[in-house]
Amino acid sequence: MTKKVWIITGCSTGFGRELAKKTLAMGYQVVVTSRKTEDIQDITKDYEAQSLTLALDVTKPQEIKAVVNLAKEKFGRIDVLVNNAGIGYFGAIEESEEAKVRQMFEINFWGLARMTQEVLPIMREQRSGHILNVASIGGLVGFPGVGYYNATKFAVDGLSESLAKETAHLGIKATIVAPSGFRTDWAGRSADNSPHVIADYAESAGHNKNAIRGNSGRQPGDPAKAAEAIIMAVESAHPPLRLLLGNGAVNGARMKLDILKKDFDAWEEISRGADVPLN
Repeated sequence: MTKKVWIITGCSTGFGRELAKKTLAMGYQVVVTSRKTEDIQDITKDYEAQSLTLALDVTKPQEIKAVVNLAKEKFGRIDVLVNNAGIGYFGAIEESEEAKVRQMFEINFWGLARMTQEVLPIMREQRSGHILNVASIGGLVGFPGVGYYNATKFAVDGLSESLAKETAHLGIKATIVAPSGFRTDWAGRSADNSPHVIADYAESAGHNKNAIRGNSGRQPGDPAKAAEAIIMAVESAHPPLRLLLGNGAVNGARMKLDILKKDFDAWEEISRGADVPLN
């Protein structure tokens, strides 16, 4: 059987880089993308026949169209899309700059959405495909100091869940990849700080921001192991809707379930009482 054709965004570092390296080594046909091709040429140099190395800024619709068209022209199909490109931003809600937040939404959410829309016609025609959207445990649990980042990932989570329900009957699968702390550049050069700092938020947003920044490069998560887990999900006959990666992700998700249940149970009578009885 012919190996699957992958498109992976954001391959210069982190998850994207490790996933591109592993899929190529396993014999998959892979479209490896980054804003600058010089950052990824080392990944594909030994795999020219089975790869495409393309520049892609996911905020530019014309580049998205070009990448998808070139992938289809070279390989004849697209089986897997991994929407991995993303950035972070640190600041309390009140401290945050709208321009920076909008830029983050353009990359983390709208770039992902445009990529998804562009490959869907091909996957619909094939009646097969798998779209994996890299969100975060921060797309399921909100944290102080990264509220707007959380908002982008909650948006990815909601879009992906709807996508899975819209496309299942077409043979197209969707998976939300939700990592916790991994040794990527997310908490380093891939995230900006708000220059506006309000002292009242020091013990909440400020404390968490400093903890995350201070631990950059020392997180427990291994991007290579994350790449292996993603490949396992793609090859599974029954992939998860949400692929949690890391102990922090599993613990955080379970804690969120407990909090939800506690609130739902405590307020159930009042919640149900908001309906008007039907005659």
